[in-house]
Amino acid sequence: MDISIQATTFKIKCLKLLEDVQNGNTYFITKRGVPLAKLEALAHKPEKLFGAMKKSCALVGDIVEPIDEIWDAMK
Repeated sequence: MDISIQATTFKIKCLKLLEDVQNGNTYFITKRGVPLAKLEALAHKPEKLFGAMKKSCALVGDIVEPIDEIWDAMK
């Protein structure tokens, strides 16, 4: 449900409005009748930090064996 609310009212009732957003309401925050922002729930839960990059890279080749190139430090 879309609801318009003044910025001053939003400032006073912010925590209650956040609970309403979790229940499916959407708020348009206005100042002098002009919409400034839209407050709505996220479409998905944020990923956890641990394991967020899982399956996003691939190991190509052998990472243990030395390369054939001679470095300046080895000369």
